[in-house]
Amino acid sequence: MSHSDYNVGTMTHLVIPDTQVKPGVPTDHLLWIGKYILDIKPDKIIHLGDHWDFPSLSLWDKGKKAMEGRRISEDIKAGNRALRLLDEPTYKSNWAKTDRGTGELYEPEKWLLRGNHEDRLRRAIEGDATLDGLLTMDALESPGWNVVDFLVPQFIDGIGYCHYWPNAMGKPIAGMMETRLKNIGHSFVAGHQQTLQVGIRFIQGPRGPLKQRGLVAGACYLHDEDYMGPQGNAHWRGIVVLHEVKDGGYDLMEVSLDYLCRRYEGVPIEQFMSEKYPDLSSALYH
Repeated sequence: MSHSDYNVGTMTHLVIPDTQVKPGVPTDHLLWIGKYILDIKPDKIIHLGDHWDFPSLSLWDKGKKAMEGRRISEDIKAGNRALRLLDEPTYKSNWAKTDRGTGELYEPEKWLLRGNHEDRLRRAIEGDATLDGLLTMDALESPGWNVVDFLVPQFIDGIGYCHYWPNAMGKPIAGMMETRLKNIGHSFVAGHQQTLQVGIRFIQGPRGPLKQRGLVAGACYLHDEDYMGPQGNAHWRGIVVLHEVKDGGYDLMEVSLDYLCRRYEGVPIEQFMSEKYPDLSSALYH
C-alpha cells in the first residue's frame, strides 16, 4: 500500500527547524533526515530557515577575536554542501529509477524559508555597493526548492509557515503558545527559537469546530552555539512530521536527532558524537 493510500484527502508535512550550518560543524544529521524523507515520503517538506548561518556577517561578533578567519565564501559553500547532503538520498533514488526505467519518482513539494541569518547576506549586499554583482542571494544554491523570502508567510494546507511571526515592532511574537495562537489568529509554524513549543485551540467555523495549532521548533543541529552557554544548549533538537494535515489541523509527531542517529547509525547519539567528534563540545552527549 502506498503512502497516499493512508492519507486520502490529507497531506503529510515534514518540517525541518533551523539547521544553522557553518564551516567546521558536523552535518551527518542532514543525511539522516534525507534518508528518513525517502523512507516515509512526505507530500511536502518545509525548511524553516537559518540553514546558512553566516557567522562571517554576525554583528554580535564584529570586532571580536572570534571573527578572525571567517569568510563569506566559506559560509556559503558550507550551507550549499549541507543542503546537497539533505537532498542526496532522494536524488540517488530517482537517478537509479531513471536509469532502470522502472518505478515512480519521488518528487515532493519542497519549501525553503529564508531566516534572519540568510538575511544577513541580503543586508550586507544592500549596505555595501562594492558587493553589488559580486555577491547575490543566488549564491545560496537550492535547486528543487521553492524559496520564500525572510518573514514572508507561506500558507500550505491551511498552515502559515514563517521563520518567525513578528509583532508590531518587528520582533518575534513571544509568550505562551495559547496567546500566540490568539494573536496570530490561525494555525502557524515557526522556527528561530531554540525550543519546542506546541499548542492547540478550537474555534467555531462555518462547518463546525476548527482546530488551530501552533508550533515553534528552531533547532536541528549537532553542534552547540557558544553564545548560549552550557545550559542554554540543553534543548530539544530534531524534525517534526505533521500527519493528516487539512485546513490547518494535523496530528503531530516529534522525531529527535537521537532517534534518527539510532535508526541510521545504529547507536545512540551520545555514543556517535563522542566517538566521531570527541573534541566537539555538544550538550547532546554531556
